Amino acid sequence: MLKKQLDKIRPHFEEGGKFGAFRSTFDALETFLYVPNTTSKVGASIHDAIDSKRIMSFVIIALLPALLFGMYNIGYQNYMAAGVQASFFEMFFYGLIVMLPKLVVSYGVGLGIEFVVAQWKGEEVHEGYLVSGILIPMIVPVDCPLWMLALAVAFAVVFAKEVYGGTGMNIFNPALVARAFLFFAYPGKMTGDAVWLSKESFFGLGNSLPDAITMATPLAEASAGRINQYDFMDFVIGTIPGSIGETSFVAIAIGAVILLWTGIASWRIMASVFVGGALVGFLFNAVGPDTNVANLPWYTHLVLGGFAFGAVFMATDPVTSARTEKGKFIYGFLIGALAIAIRVLNPGYPEGMMLAILFMNMFAPLIDYCFVQSNINRRMARAKKA
Repeated sequence: MLKKQLDKIRPHFEEGGKFGAFRSTFDALETFLYVPNTTSKVGASIHDAIDSKRIMSFVIIALLPALLFGMYNIGYQNYMAAGVQASFFEMFFYGLIVMLPKLVVSYGVGLGIEFVVAQWKGEEVHEGYLVSGILIPMIVPVDCPLWMLALAVAFAVVFAKEVYGGTGMNIFNPALVARAFLFFAYPGKMTGDAVWLSKESFFGLGNSLPDAITMATPLAEASAGRINQYDFMDFVIGTIPGSIGETSFVAIAIGAVILLWTGIASWRIMASVFVGGALVGFLFNAVGPDTNVANLPWYTHLVLGGFAFGAVFMATDPVTSARTEKGKFIYGFLIGALAIAIRVLNPGYPEGMMLAILFMNMFAPLIDYCFVQSNINRRMARAKKA
């Protein structure tokens, strides 16, 4: 019935129709609901039965465990800071109320810009923001103001995507660009002990905490030598302060299984990020400086901060990562190694995953070029011998 209704009103949205100016909007809705019967003409390197919107949908499904746990953890941290007992559902619904406006603002601003640009260009609406729209709220502090989030989203969509030509053409990961914009433009709202705890009370849920209540992330505590208050299982389960989607290693691992099982993400990149991080962490344990962060066990580095989240959902971005199979190993390894090196060598910025991925985004094309050129040279040499 829905398909027949769409077919009936489609002529009004085609060129020359009453609503022809909104053709991009109608196309976005139709291709979101149904697989389109057209194929890419240019710019496509992979031909498959699945379209980009379905790929994005699988990534969103993979993000749901981390998102749902993040909502629970928002409430858990609030009630724990207040010293008040609460049920699982009270904690979860408190986190849901805190998180929902962030998701609405992220998608409202981001998709709004995408639709405006598509209408202006007369092109299809790019589907890449379906994932970025959920990623950005998950990697910002709990206490990030909505106006600041909207500004970061607008900056990322315009300057990290549209100026390059839209989805598939961008060099940098848009979600990380949004976080980098906030980090450098509003450092007071991205660092410190106060930004990782929601202090508001909603409809009788949660507790209105005074501004003096603070809660540092385990990485900040480790830098100060106070990490002993946490158990390793706290890091694995995720009942610790931090960005909304980055705390639970278990939830992130579930998402990783979904991405690998569906073939959306590259296991080469994902595995090599962890190998690079583990190796550099081990080296710092053995011969590194005698600092609190350098003395953290190598396996603790892998479950702290945004390392696991970045390895699973950011480094594996097919647009901004390396494309060659061997290049993916080098790309992922360097991300993991750089992330731990930044943590250890820069005490003022213990979370290095964002900068490591953005830095390697710049070098992904060079890595691919080196491997492609090497293959060409080897085949040319083989042809000469023949």
